[in-house]
Parts: sequence; C-alpha cells; structure tokens
Amino acid sequence: MKKKKLVFLAFATIAIALLLEAGILKYVNDSNTYRMSKVLLDRVITVLNKNDDSENGLIESLKDDYIVRAKAVSYIIDAKPQVEYDVEELQKIADLILVDEIHLFDKNGYIYSGTLPKYYGFSFDSGEQMEYFKPMLKNKNLTMCQDVTPNTAEGKELMYAITWNEAGTRMIQIGIEPKRLLKELKQNEISAVVSDMPVYKGIEIFVADSQTKIVKGATDSRQIGVKLEGLVVSSDKKSGETDVRLIRIGGKRCKCLLSQYDDYIVAVTIDSSFYRQGNIFAVLIVGVYLVLASCCMFYLLSRVMKEKYEKEKLLYISNTDELTRCFNRHAYEERINNLDLREEWIYISLDLNNLKHTNDSLGHAAGDELICAAANCMRESFGKYGNVYRIGGDEFVVIITGNTKEFQSIIESFDRRVAQWHGKLVDSMTISWGYVFSSEKEWDNIYDIAKEADERMYKNKERYYQESKIVRRR
Repeated sequence: MKKKKLVFLAFATIAIALLLEAGILKYVNDSNTYRMSKVLLDRVITVLNKNDDSENGLIESLKDDYIVRAKAVSYIIDAKPQVEYDVEELQKIADLILVDEIHLFDKNGYIYSGTLPKYYGFSFDSGEQMEYFKPMLKNKNLTMCQDVTPNTAEGKELMYAITWNEAGTRMIQIGIEPKRLLKELKQNEISAVVSDMPVYKGIEIFVADSQTKIVKGATDSRQIGVKLEGLVVSSDKKSGETDVRLIRIGGKRCKCLLSQYDDYIVAVTIDSSFYRQGNIFAVLIVGVYLVLASCCMFYLLSRVMKEKYEKEKLLYISNTDELTRCFNRHAYEERINNLDLREEWIYISLDLNNLKHTNDSLGHAAGDELICAAANCMRESFGKYGNVYRIGGDEFVVIITGNTKEFQSIIESFDRRVAQWHGKLVDSMTISWGYVFSSEKEWDNIYDIAKEADERMYKNKERYYQESKIVRRR
C-alpha cells in the first residue's frame, strides 16, 4: 500500500513538474514584461516627484490636517480610556476620523495598542521609517507628520502623524493613505518619459488613461492620442492585475500584456519572434532536472516537516499550561536550573487575591476567568522581557532577563493593566507580587531567591487583606 502511494506521489510530482516546465517560458516572458511595465511606472513617478513647486503646498496642508486628526483621536481616547486596548473600538474611531491606522506608543516608543495588533511591539528603532519619530521621546510638546513613506512592516505608502496626549503618558499615531496627493502626482505629463524608455527591438510600450482609454504616452509617439481599444485590446482587470493576450499589430503576431494601475493602463506588446530562443533539447534537460529535483525535494521536505511538527507539538504540550497558555511547572523547573547567579535577572512571585472566595461565590468558571485574565496581563506586561510560568492553581512566576533597569516602569504598567481589567463574570481582580533581583546580594542558590520572592509576595498579600478589611478564607 505504501509503495502504491509512493508511486502515485512520484507520478503526481512528475506531472506537476512537466506542467511547470510547460509554463516556464510563459512565466518568464510575463515576468519580464511586468518588470518593464514597473520600470515605466517608476520612471513616471520619478518625474512627477520633481514637480516640487506644485506639490509642497498640498503636502503641507495635508500634514496640518493629519496632525489635527491625530489630536482628535488622542482627545477621544483620553475621554474614553476603556477603548485604549479595544481594537474594535479603536477601528471605529479610525473610521470616524477617516484614518486608515491608529497606533498607541508608550513612553519608550513601543507600540502597545492600536487597530493593527500585528504591529504591537514595533518601536522607533524598528526601521528607518519609524526612526523619523524619535525626537518625540525628548519633547512631549512636539507633533510630527511624515511625508509619504513606505511603512516598515509592509512597505505601504502612508503619511503618519503623531502627538502626545495631554497627560504625556502615551503617543497617538495615525496613518493615512494620501489618495488625493498620489493622484495629483500621477497626473503629470508622461509622454516624454515613455518616448525615452529604452526597449529592445520588437517591444512597444503604451500608457493610456484608464477611463478614456486614450494613449498618453508611447515609445512610438505617433500612437499618442489613439484609443487603446483600437490599437491593442481593452482590459476589465482590476488595479494591479495583468491580462496577457496574443494579437496582431501591423500584420505581426505579438504578445500583449495589459496591467492597470489606478488611473493608467500600461500595455506592453512583444513580437512573437522575440521569444524564439533555445531549442527542444534545452527544454527537455530542464524538464528532466525539474522532475528529479521535485521528487527528491518533495520527499525530503515531507519527512523533515513531519519530524519537526511532531517535535514542536510534543515540546509545546510538555511545557505549556493548558488553561492559560503560559509555561507550566515543568518548563519552570528547567528554566531555573539554567539560570546563572552571576548574571542580573529578576524573579517575580505572583498570586491572585480572593480566588477561593470567587470560586465559592461565583463558581469555578469565574475563577478560571480570573486565572486566564491574570495570565494575559502578565504576558502583555512581561512577555517582551521574560517568561511567565503558572506553577500552581493561582500561583505564577515571572523571570525577567531583559531591560531589568526599566523594571519599575514595567511593574507599574502591570499594576495599571490589572486595575483596568473587567471581566464578564468578575468585575475586577487584584494580584499580590513580590520580586527579587539576582544582584541584590550573593545567594547560595536560586531557590533562596524564589523563597525570598514568595515571602515578599505574601507580605504584600497580607497587607492587601488588612487594608481592604477582607477576612481571608482558608
């Protein structure tokens, strides 16, 4: 049975390889044509960008408008602090203010909230585009707006504006795609650009208005002003998509690639004889090579991926707490056995308050909600600097190995996050903690540090119960 599967797999791979080989020439030709079209577009944009006199006024007016929008977002979040960590509510604010993105930065320049969670953790050090805003860290009265720049994560062309909130506790950044500006840049004269484009013999390039289909620029200047339908073919493709067809121009059979970019359609025609290169033997050699390589690579890759998946799955299960998705006690024991007392790190012992009372009065579902909420707060506050471990029912340990000098602000941020939390079954929660720096003194072993952190945590817990006048239930 296994042999039949392997034979079937081999034939399937060979078939795919042969189809791939049959499509190589088409792919290469279309790719080359696309690159030529892209060069044309880049050339047009370059020329448009030189018209600084007409563009500067527009850019400055946009910057002023975007800064006002950033301040408006800041005022809304200050007035409704509960939306600070709510992605859906922040997106509603973005739609209301007519912006594409909202990012919230902490005092250190790290994104901790916003409409795009995938950007969380980015900072002013994450790339050239974001480094532009570093002066904000030194002057809380400063507001800044960036020119149209590809963003660090995806290269999208956006304008970003940023401001501090009134309390000076966070920075609010908005990102907007300046469609009006980009449109005006593209409306500059392109006929001279296209006529100067270097092309091989047998290749012609046309740029036409996407609405009127009138040719605005062409390597053959005699075609300017001609409608594209009469010259080549029309295209109903969406922006950025390509349409490849075989047509005849002047009695010659040509391959035509059409690609629409917003307000323009770029057409590249290539004489069919341009592609008559190589011979059948070269195609066969490449085909055989692809068949053999595909069979080997597919087999090896499937084996490697299967082994890797099994190992990762086993490692994850053995080291992860099922309820909270934190590291479990097994992972904790392994970690503390590898800690070095000669290095500086922080051991934090944490324990939920009133968990037994919550379980008894509201049920274990409410207790689980508290435990999961506590774990989430710990991961969000400490996850960038160390690991979070659940070592018991409501007992957690955090070991911080990075940014120990900023620990005070980290723990304060954690307290604020806990204080702001509200659940579905439980209104609020409190967590007692105690921490120890490995550099406080010379310790005999790591377990002495853990014991000291526990004692400090229990002192804080006792203080909490005394101040809140709650009788502990044992």
